[in-house]
Amino acid sequence: MPSDLPTALADVRALLLDAEQLVRAVAAGRRRGLEPPAAERVEVRPVALRSGPHLQLLSRTGPLVSTRNVALGEEAAGAVDELLAQPFGNLHVETATEVVQLRVTKKGEAQLHRAPTSRRGVQPAGPQAHDRSKQRLVDPDDPLFRVLGAGGDKRRQVDAFVRQLAPLAPRALDAAAGRELRAVDLGCGNAYLTFAAHRWLAGRAEEDGRRLRTVGVDVREDVVARSRGLAAEAGLPGLGFATGTIADADPFDGAAPDVVLALHACDTATDEALARAVRWQAPVVLAAPCCHHDVQRQIVEATAGGGAGPLVRHAILRERFADVLTDALRSLVLQLLGYRVDVVEFVDSRHTPRNALLRAVRTGAAPRAGLLAEFDELTTAWRVEPALARALAPELAAVRAGLGAGVTVGQGVTVGQGATS
Repeated sequence: MPSDLPTALADVRALLLDAEQLVRAVAAGRRRGLEPPAAERVEVRPVALRSGPHLQLLSRTGPLVSTRNVALGEEAAGAVDELLAQPFGNLHVETATEVVQLRVTKKGEAQLHRAPTSRRGVQPAGPQAHDRSKQRLVDPDDPLFRVLGAGGDKRRQVDAFVRQLAPLAPRALDAAAGRELRAVDLGCGNAYLTFAAHRWLAGRAEEDGRRLRTVGVDVREDVVARSRGLAAEAGLPGLGFATGTIADADPFDGAAPDVVLALHACDTATDEALARAVRWQAPVVLAAPCCHHDVQRQIVEATAGGGAGPLVRHAILRERFADVLTDALRSLVLQLLGYRVDVVEFVDSRHTPRNALLRAVRTGAAPRAGLLAEFDELTTAWRVEPALARALAPELAAVRAGLGAGVTVGQGVTVGQGATS
């Protein structure tokens, strides 16, 4: 219904500050003829923190996300007033009883529409009431995710990642016998995985009479500062963050971690994380790679003179093949250096197309010549040298010498007759 803008905004303000009834609200779009708001989109929702009830304002501009939690009362009222003072063109508010939509027209007039909410407080009747809800290791309604501002897809990815970690936790605990458990997330970014893995692992360590220390490492100081603040706000003892590169990471002052995680570290950052894990001799390693530009670039250079086969002739096939080839070579390198490796799909592709996971457990088993032959056949056939092999060149040279191959990685070898497969 038509309404003057100040009255409509006052109505919306009252809804936003009613934390008992508010479910969520979204401010988006821009008003005609005005400067754009400070953020492209702001989502508001009530959250329960250790320090009490708050309003959370999650602001997004392109890939940049910032989260602000304000205590109910004067602080929340000030934050809501700041939000409503910005020239957003659309405000959508959901409460326990109604949905309110405010649209600002080209003439600066308010169109306010109210409708009963479609949300229900009870399970629907009929067969749906008997459906079994999926058991998640990390509750998607955990207040932790609200502190982080993680959406549904991100919550599912993190839960699926932790589900892959779960069966390996006993191995990490055994390796940390008699001391604290240590975990590191390399290239942690916005740290959704760092927080959730710490929450879950801390429970397992506590059951075993131990404490857990987790460190998220990222090169961006602003991201690290934000994560430190959220960790303090969420009240998670033992969780810390450090600024630095993956290659130089030393999260435990010379001591090796028991668990190394890397979720969607871009391109060769995944290789840097795996190399660090190998040199630490970390008992448990989980890495979900992101893009694979390094090997893809080498394939393009190797086929520049023509003769590209059907696997790499078309750009989309070349990209997908490079993904597969990169992870196959990573798996072989890890196996040659004493790890048992599985490459699995850790979450459905509708939640993220980057859903491959390298799950590695250190066994210390001696390298097999057959694995080295497979590695050389692939690198020779496609004329590539994977970043992980470059990073671990001394270790691989020692393996090659021990197996009697006698040449450097990537040249294509005939394995010595004395080696066994």
